[in-house]
This record gives sequence, structure tokens and C-alpha cells, in this order.
Amino acid sequence: MGNPHRLRIIAELSRGRVHVSELARRLGMSRPLLYMHLDKLEKAGLVIGQLELSEDGKAMKYYELAPFDLRLTAGEIVAALDADGALDPADGAAADGAAADGAAADGAAAAETGNSHGDKEEGDS
Repeated sequence: MGNPHRLRIIAELSRGRVHVSELARRLGMSRPLLYMHLDKLEKAGLVIGQLELSEDGKAMKYYELAPFDLRLTAGEIVAALDADGALDPADGAAADGAAADGAAADGAAAAETGNSHGDKEEGDS
């Protein structure tokens, strides 16, 4: 989430739903790089991608923001970095910080979607 490219993508999508090629043009980003970041944002539940067929039968991928409310604690950030392998294994202080926050691992996914109680969002099955 803290990646500048992903923050720019979120800012651009806040203007509304957009075709991936148009999004790449607006951001001045290659489509492969954009798709990599969109995939991470989609897995985090922050954006929604939808494939549609154009009148001439072409597959068109559109993206929009998913409703979210982001809440983060230091422990959740440490847990997310640890899960991504971004922490130095020799850095015991960071790992100890994650252990001190007992809800860090459980709350990391909830923090990404703003759902801190495990409740289903409206429209979920």
C-alpha cells in the first residue's frame, strides 16, 4: 500500500472507473508494471477489476476503487512487512514488535479493507 505507484493508482481511480490502457496513459506507466500493482491492490481488496467485451468482441479490463476505510497500527505494518519478506531476519527488534501486538497478524487483512471485526461487507455472501 505504501508504494508510491499504488498510491498514484488509488488517487487516479478516485476520479472514477477507467480502462486499464487509459489508466496507464494517465499515470505514464507501462501496462505490465501497472498490472502488477493493480493485482496487489485487487488482492488487498482496494480495487475491483472487471473484464467486459466491447461491441467488436475485444476483451476490455476496467478498474475502479472498492469501498474501503484504512486503519493501520505499527504492529500491523510490521506484520505486513514480515509477510512480504521485507524485514531483515537479523532484525529481532522488528519481529519482537510484531509479537507485542497480538492482533497484528489477524488485523493485517482487516486493516486493508477497513473491516476490523471480520464482519462481511454489504453485498458479500
